[in-house]
Amino acid sequence: MVQDGGRDARTWWVACGLLFVTAFGTNVPVPLLLVYRVELDLAASTLAAVFGVYALGLAPSLLFGGPASDRFGRVRVLLPAAVGAVGASLLFLGAGSALWLLFAARFVQGLASGAVFSVGSAWLQDLAGTAGAARAARAASVAQTAGFCIGPLVSGLLATYGPWPLTLPYLVHVALMVPAALAVLLVVGLGAPPSTGEPRGLLPRPGLDALGRRTFVRVVVPTAVCVYAFPSVSVTVLPLLLPGASGLVAFTGLLAALTLGTGTLVQPFAHRLGPRTAPVGAGIGALGFAAGTLAAAAPSIGTVAVAGILLGAGGGLCLNAGLTLVGRLAPASGRGAANGLFYTAAYLGFATPYLATAFVTVGELVWPLLALTAVTVTTATWLAVRTRARADTG
Repeated sequence: MVQDGGRDARTWWVACGLLFVTAFGTNVPVPLLLVYRVELDLAASTLAAVFGVYALGLAPSLLFGGPASDRFGRVRVLLPAAVGAVGASLLFLGAGSALWLLFAARFVQGLASGAVFSVGSAWLQDLAGTAGAARAARAASVAQTAGFCIGPLVSGLLATYGPWPLTLPYLVHVALMVPAALAVLLVVGLGAPPSTGEPRGLLPRPGLDALGRRTFVRVVVPTAVCVYAFPSVSVTVLPLLLPGASGLVAFTGLLAALTLGTGTLVQPFAHRLGPRTAPVGAGIGALGFAAGTLAAAAPSIGTVAVAGILLGAGGGLCLNAGLTLVGRLAPASGRGAANGLFYTAAYLGFATPYLATAFVTVGELVWPLLALTAVTVTTATWLAVRTRARADTG
């Protein structure tokens, strides 16, 4: 457990700080997508693809970054990933004039961020121990959702009211990322490789027992998919429902802040909900998609905002529920791998905006949003059944 006033307490805070600043950077481009759409004359599906290519970068770093940190140590993986996050923001500086560079920057951003999120979450779980899994999950969830919230709010405001709309937001992120990485190095150093007996490989093998594997597949994976499916639709699809979307850069930043800020604010309620956190989160997400369906049928800023708030609350609760379960199921020697698998499943949700926009026009978005409502209601019901079954057997 973290001891207040000691070195572990400082380590706890620098780990949270790195998670926060990395999350801040991942959503800096979100409100700017509307600017890129005009500057590069992009279709709605291309816009969703730019947003979703981030997940392609995440996949390898999530699958292999966690196991690498189990073998070589958390900080030895985190620091190179932080350098990659800085590099991604610098790549974005030229993305306003080249679509390929926009895709490349978003891909590198995913590659770097995935390692920080999975390894940083495992680091907090190490510090808290199995008994403190809920505390570690709450800290990781708050740090990430707060970063996800504040990043687009800042970039949306800077792009609307400041100079260099496609440059300054990324420079702000670099200015935050560098000291956050240096703080990790100064407080912890490079650390030593963990002493866990036999050397672990680099494949994602979290070392779960048979019951843990079943729980991971049946409960953790569907919970994880909800984590980012909800807010990604809110910040990329819902703004398209409003007339004159290309002029709503500041509103898109505000919507992202509302969505992801709500994900931060609901974290104390996750502690009170306990095992019901996952089904309740999925159920709230279903209400968000239902509100989005109403907004598609009768566009209104108010309805879009309500949908965003509900989707943010649902995603935040699912993030907490998933990380808590991972912290309790995974052995210490496999936490990096387990978190990597969790986040891999979570970021599958980033495909949702593309699936929602690829086959219909903006005027027909009511139908994919209605389908998402039905799928999410089914997921919430499944999670409620599995949660009750686990309570009856455990």
